Amino acid sequence: METVEDIVIVGAGIAGLTTALGLHRMGIRSLVLESWEGLRVTGFAITTWTNAWKALDAVGIGDTLRQHSHQLKGTVVSSTVSGLPLSHMSFEIKGKHGNHEIRCLRRKELLETLAKELPPGTIQFGAKVVSIDEANYFKLVHLADGSILKTKVLIGCDGINSVVGKWIGIPKPSLTGRIEIRGMAEFPGGHSFKQTFLQFVGDGFLSGFIPCDQNTMYWFFTYIPSAQYKDTVDEEDPSKMKQFVLQNLGKVPKEIVDVIEQTSLDSIISAPLKFRQPLTLLWPGASYKDNVVVAGDALHPMAPDIGQGGCAALEDGVILARHLSQIFSRKRTEEIRNEKEEYSRIKKSIKKFADERKWRSFELMVTAYMVGMIKQSSGKFINLFRDKILSSYLTGLLLKRADFDCGKITSS
Repeated sequence: METVEDIVIVGAGIAGLTTALGLHRMGIRSLVLESWEGLRVTGFAITTWTNAWKALDAVGIGDTLRQHSHQLKGTVVSSTVSGLPLSHMSFEIKGKHGNHEIRCLRRKELLETLAKELPPGTIQFGAKVVSIDEANYFKLVHLADGSILKTKVLIGCDGINSVVGKWIGIPKPSLTGRIEIRGMAEFPGGHSFKQTFLQFVGDGFLSGFIPCDQNTMYWFFTYIPSAQYKDTVDEEDPSKMKQFVLQNLGKVPKEIVDVIEQTSLDSIISAPLKFRQPLTLLWPGASYKDNVVVAGDALHPMAPDIGQGGCAALEDGVILARHLSQIFSRKRTEEIRNEKEEYSRIKKSIKKFADERKWRSFELMVTAYMVGMIKQSSGKFINLFRDKILSSYLTGLLLKRADFDCGKITSS
């Protein structure tokens, strides 16, 4: 069975749902295909920086999400070797695009809020894409159940191992050589942490602890795997992961140890960190082909060290929706005379999006890789150089990269 759609989005993650919602706000229908039977809520939480809130406000859900999260007032970076603070920075300052706003959101809450705003039937769950073909000015999307979708625009928001990206010819992601363990600790009676992002560095380990609200702490612990850890950590066993983190926290306050202790085993996951060489984004047509384009992690997979993966995906959604609205709004549709002209306009619109996002994505990917490598380095000289000279600069980069406004959905 073949169904015709104007816009098909593969992946009901942050980028996919934001793009769909941005289009919906402009009165434009899209179909979102999700291979899972429900929303993917793995990862527990994401740090939403100033640029993310600009995007969330643009699609009209910022105020809803603010009601369920604490605004962070600053960050403190400490050494796990000496136990002493290395740098601190206030988030209560003004940037080029207004006051900074940083919060930690539950991923589940973000995705559900995005999905709730979409019309019924927008998301098709259990829809796994197996192949993509061309048919004149359309793309044919073949699903595992045998059905075929014929679409004018195909958008791949299907993550780091994107099927759509593979069709375009985007190279596979590479391993960074680091592994991150993540967890969410629940405190039914409330915790005593202030509205501060706490970071700890030293001896090749990097960890962070962020309050989402008065009852929840999100944390991460990153390490470089080696033979010495082979028998002490198992990426498939949460109990061993938890014990490994407790054994390698270093000199941290007892309250930090308590956060790990308080985390239930079903709230701990682990994954190798991946990225794509940033230079590949600068090649002509690196992220699109004709009427096909990628966004989110499919476009700019990066290490989580500056907390911009999800934020950049939100930016993508707003900007892509704005470009496509120039083609599919009712007024614009009436101006298009035939399929060939429409196809030409779609290609130009997608190229504009790709060109607009190219350097922003490149900058974020490079910064994330650099910050992660420096923060997680070990050795007396590099530790001294990082802790005494680079710590404040690296912290400042977080705010600098977050000082970005993707704009409104409409271009006027």
